[in-house]
Amino acid sequence: MAESYTVPDLKPAQTYRVEQIIHRSRFITTIARVRNPQEAKAFIDSVRAEHAQATHNCWAFQASEPGSTAQVGASDDGEPKGTAGRPMLTVLLHCGVGEIAAVVTRYFGGILLGTGGLVRAYQGSVKLALETLPVTVKVPSTSIEVTLEHRFVNQALRLFDDYRCIIANKDFGMDAVFQLEVPDTQLQALTDALTEMSSGGVLIETLP
Repeated sequence: MAESYTVPDLKPAQTYRVEQIIHRSRFITTIARVRNPQEAKAFIDSVRAEHAQATHNCWAFQASEPGSTAQVGASDDGEPKGTAGRPMLTVLLHCGVGEIAAVVTRYFGGILLGTGGLVRAYQGSVKLALETLPVTVKVPSTSIEVTLEHRFVNQALRLFDDYRCIIANKDFGMDAVFQLEVPDTQLQALTDALTEMSSGGVLIETLP
């Protein structure tokens, strides 16, 4: 069971976004909750795809407990070295929130900001998002594997969402198999709901 700490109050694939104009350049900050570098990369790639025409998509992530540098990354994405990704990461490391990633998308407005101006713009954009970012306390959780018939998948997905589960992996072979991270406070209720939904035809196993 993981120790409790503050994380973004965002469901898997959900993001939080703010934007501002600085000297005619448009800065869009998108925040997501990420638990590992793979989730961070998927989030960053999705924002890059959405804003493929942007001048820059600079990013930083910190994918473990607040302040930890065990799982971090950053990129200036074409801005002068050290003016975007690293300053953004510094903000994330000192914000008191863990499992967080940020992408600051810039649409250039024609006015050069200089290196100091860029640092302030990228740090300020992340700070602006953090001011109103919804957060929650991460509670201890248990990893489980759920195996059920394909006909129950849509109902199961709704239950996973209702009980704030994180889907770590899924496989649609002979049966549908989901690996989930479930808040300990929700585990028994989820188990009961899945059992009732499938009339007992679900296999639930605790993972190491």
